[in-house]
Amino acid sequence: MDHSTILEMRSITKTFPGVKALQDVNLTVRRGEIHAICGENGAGKSTLMKVLSGVYPHGTYDGAIVFEGQEVEFGSINDSEGRGIVIIHQELALVPYLSVAENIFLGNEVRGAGSLIDWNKANAEAAKLLARVGLDENPTTPVSQLGVGKQQLIEIAKALSKEVRLLILDEPTAAL
Repeated sequence: MDHSTILEMRSITKTFPGVKALQDVNLTVRRGEIHAICGENGAGKSTLMKVLSGVYPHGTYDGAIVFEGQEVEFGSINDSEGRGIVIIHQELALVPYLSVAENIFLGNEVRGAGSLIDWNKANAEAAKLLARVGLDENPTTPVSQLGVGKQQLIEIAKALSKEVRLLILDEPTAAL
């Protein structure tokens, strides 16, 4: 593996009762590359991404995952996110009644003095993240007021707030 390679999935095989969803799949991704994994429904695209992100933990599949030169064994999605692999699922995980900024930092709140959330700082940071994804929206806007394409961009901004190293979009919308 050379230094430009960020991810290698080697001989990934995933079996469910009565179904071999993935058989001996290999994938190599270099830094800065964009890959599209295409196939019919049931071809195993989402299964492969769930193996990578730890939704299907190490030990429930055969093969190896090498991320940034190290073999990794993710036991959960928290493990993969901790290493900078973020997956945005087809079903968006936004809370419609919360603001854009609240959604971006949900579970990872921007703290000020003591343990209080610093909303001014959170909104300012959210505005910077929105600018990075080309979205000109007020961070205090409720997510329910935005279309699906803009919500997908908010998910990407949320991923950027986690210092993402590898971003996976599971069936991104045409609106994006």
